[in-house]
Amino acid sequence: MAWAHWGCCPWLILFCAYAWSHPTPVDLAREDVRNCSTSPPHLPVTAVNTTLRLTALRQKIQAWNLSAYIIPDTDAHMSEYIGRHDERRAWITGFTGTAGVAVVTLRKAALWTDSRYWTQAERQMDCNWELHKEVGTTPIVTWLLAEIPSGGGVGFDPFLFSIDSWKSYDLALQGSNRQLVSITSNLVDLVWGSERPPVPSQPIYALQEAFTGSTWQEKVSGIRSQMQAHSKAPTAVLLSALDETAWLFNLRSNDIPYNPFFYSYTLLTNSSIRLFVNKSRFSPETLQYLNSSCTGPMCVQLEDYSQVRDSVQAYALEDVRIWIGTSYTMYGLYEVIPKEKLLADTYSPVMVTKAVKNSKEQALLKASHVRDAVAVIRYLVWLEKNVPKGTVDEFSGAELVDKFRGEENFSSGPSFQTISASGLNAALAHYSPTKEMHRKLSSDEMYLVDSGGQYWDGTTDITRTVHWGTPSAFQKEAYTRVLMGNIDLSRLIFPAATSGRMVEAFARKALWDIGLNYGHGTGHGIGNFLCVHEWPVGFQSNNIKMAKGMFTSIEPGYYQEGEFGIRLEDVALVVEAKTKYPGSYLTFEVVSFVPYDRNLIDVSLLSPEQLQYLNRYYQTIREKVAPELQNRQLLEELAWLQKHTEPLSANAPHSTSLASALLATTLAFLIQNS
Repeated sequence: MAWAHWGCCPWLILFCAYAWSHPTPVDLAREDVRNCSTSPPHLPVTAVNTTLRLTALRQKIQAWNLSAYIIPDTDAHMSEYIGRHDERRAWITGFTGTAGVAVVTLRKAALWTDSRYWTQAERQMDCNWELHKEVGTTPIVTWLLAEIPSGGGVGFDPFLFSIDSWKSYDLALQGSNRQLVSITSNLVDLVWGSERPPVPSQPIYALQEAFTGSTWQEKVSGIRSQMQAHSKAPTAVLLSALDETAWLFNLRSNDIPYNPFFYSYTLLTNSSIRLFVNKSRFSPETLQYLNSSCTGPMCVQLEDYSQVRDSVQAYALEDVRIWIGTSYTMYGLYEVIPKEKLLADTYSPVMVTKAVKNSKEQALLKASHVRDAVAVIRYLVWLEKNVPKGTVDEFSGAELVDKFRGEENFSSGPSFQTISASGLNAALAHYSPTKEMHRKLSSDEMYLVDSGGQYWDGTTDITRTVHWGTPSAFQKEAYTRVLMGNIDLSRLIFPAATSGRMVEAFARKALWDIGLNYGHGTGHGIGNFLCVHEWPVGFQSNNIKMAKGMFTSIEPGYYQEGEFGIRLEDVALVVEAKTKYPGSYLTFEVVSFVPYDRNLIDVSLLSPEQLQYLNRYYQTIREKVAPELQNRQLLEELAWLQKHTEPLSANAPHSTSLASALLATTLAFLIQNS
């Protein structure tokens, strides 16, 4: 998935700065749909009345002797998605978009968001709110300096500020005689009160051994070995990201949309394991699984989630050194650890270790992608039959592909909100249809579907773009060049320990050759029933170096504003490359198994090497997916697969009708089972 749900992950800052924070003059000049100059103001019916909420919040701001209060759109773990009870910015503003920062002073209230959300913000916010069409710390601080008096304090919840966010605001305010004030009692929560959705309380469960690559004891021992081998001798590792604790203990739940996580922290030392969590959510069996009734080095001591700050602060009073990953540790914990007792890396050892899958984890992820391919192929076959009838829209399509995934073994729901985009909608930066707003799918337009699933054995993410009618020459060229970029990066051989950013241009070259490009990242890591965007693997400048056993998406695209969008996304495993001469080299093994749209491929543009790779890939799809379809007697889908994976040649390819393919498949099935 190229951009739609990258929430609060570290790469969002890079991505938004590059792709979407440069609106056109026309965008900036567009009039606000709210008319706040009339009495009473003229507002859309969708606007939320926030007067009472703001009045109550300002009372809290005054009680704390503050001049302003900052309300970001994250949770205490920098989660990509946030739970309903963490949607503070949405509640106080009325604006439900996934990106934006609100600031409230004693006289004014303002929201900063990027161009994807301007119209939505105008329709949802009342006239209590100013909309600022910028992003970043600088415009917010500039506004604060103009609005609050010298000597004023700017309050914030330290558990909602990353270390980098705090440093950015603190630096910008230096010398202004205004200062940041850390307040651990969230003021919005105090105002929200009993209306705030409850914290999730569903059971936290242990994964079956069949779906884990190692036991939690083996993982703990591995991290302790890294601590002991480290030159700076850390005595503890502090884990803040939710996927770190979920991975370490092979535990899952569903506190976060699309991600199987639970609210938690872990403090791991050489002699103890402390898990901060709501302990009432564990069954007796899970407590026994964690050895929670003892106090030895392999016993998990459960402590209340809310006590993590006090416990870390108390631990830091001892002769210790605490190892953290700064990308996911919030200021609320960072500020209670003396800097001389801190070992700070960009990513924790758990985050880095988790990125490299062992052989069992690799096999599990591959198996999940085979079943996922069945669901996507079922969807594409269904679309091919029903779109010409004019009965399919983007929203119903998204629901159906999610339904097909839900029917696969070990399914645990979608891994993100499906992007189902027809025609010009596919060129939008952040588009997902709703029940109220969507377009019909048409044989005369391109259609992009970016979707994924959570399974007990793996997480999936795949994008395919199709056209059921007659595409234009430009559409075919753009599609083929996106495919060429996908192939060129997928078949690339490169030295071990190469950074992804060093090879990312191979996915763009075919587009660059004719003056085209795309404005999003080329890929991201992916987990084993964890994050669909698993940091820190990928092709950005702050990703770690590529290593054998990592999984990454490869997803070039092209977007023609107001007309169409193209993206071709596969998940690939980093493997050792076979080279003529000895050396340590790597390449990619694609584990997504859905063919591309033959109707959009201009074979004449492909090099012999690209064509050979594509046909070899299609043969792999047949070998992996066809037996699954045949075993389940999905004969129509099997015939479709055989038709769409026929070898392509530089000459005009032979085209077999679906009816003929279905007849041949049925006969073969009957003969095999007679």
